[in-house]
Amino acid sequence: MTDFIQTERHDGVLIIRINRPERKNALTHAMYTGLADALGDAETDASIRCSLITGSDECFTAGNDLSDFAAGLPGEFETTPVGRFLFALANATKPVVAAVNGPAVGIGTTLLLHCDLVFAGTNTRFQMPFANLGLCPEGASSLLLPLWLGRARASELLMLGTPFDADKADRLGLLNRICEPGQTESEAIAACQQLAAQPPAAIRATKALLTRPNRDAVRETMLAEGELFGERLKSAEATEAFTAFQEKRKPDFSQFD
Repeated sequence: MTDFIQTERHDGVLIIRINRPERKNALTHAMYTGLADALGDAETDASIRCSLITGSDECFTAGNDLSDFAAGLPGEFETTPVGRFLFALANATKPVVAAVNGPAVGIGTTLLLHCDLVFAGTNTRFQMPFANLGLCPEGASSLLLPLWLGRARASELLMLGTPFDADKADRLGLLNRICEPGQTESEAIAACQQLAAQPPAAIRATKALLTRPNRDAVRETMLAEGELFGERLKSAEATEAFTAFQEKRKPDFSQFD
């Protein structure tokens, strides 16, 4: 497991920490493998009853490391590191909680759609800038956001890619609690400990029932999004967006039709 993904076990809770502060916790293929492996360990370890995904008081994740993804995805989506992580998260039978502070960009927002409880600091800044980068949604967000928020609000978040704060995320129903940044993780851990103290089979059954209505659609959507995402990574629009990001300028999409 990469050093940028760290795990700790405390009283039935597996804490999965994204720890690459010098790059704002930007996720590489190796880090996705670490995240997928950690969730897999939680599933097979009978002593673990709940997982917590977190970063630091200053940053959750700035999304994908563009330099790592510019070459595309290595293989069929479901077997790629990011695909393995997303399916491990969506298929988790035990509760998954998130503690989010600072930037929560791209998958830093969409992964929360598969968490059972989400705690966010007042300093959190959510954004899904897929279209801005010449890409498309992932993590079944093109399915779940319209279902939860309505088509108009989902289109705003996914097509314009405008950042939004914790207050707006709370109004949209994406959070359980807004916290002071220094308290976000501790409050999330307290909730994890409450979950870990509950009857485990009853909790798993409840989670299975909550996810059952959309389970097949989530899988189908993730596969469709993943295939298109891989294609978009190789597109001229994405190349222009990535180049502009590296050159610290605004991308120019006027040449495309």
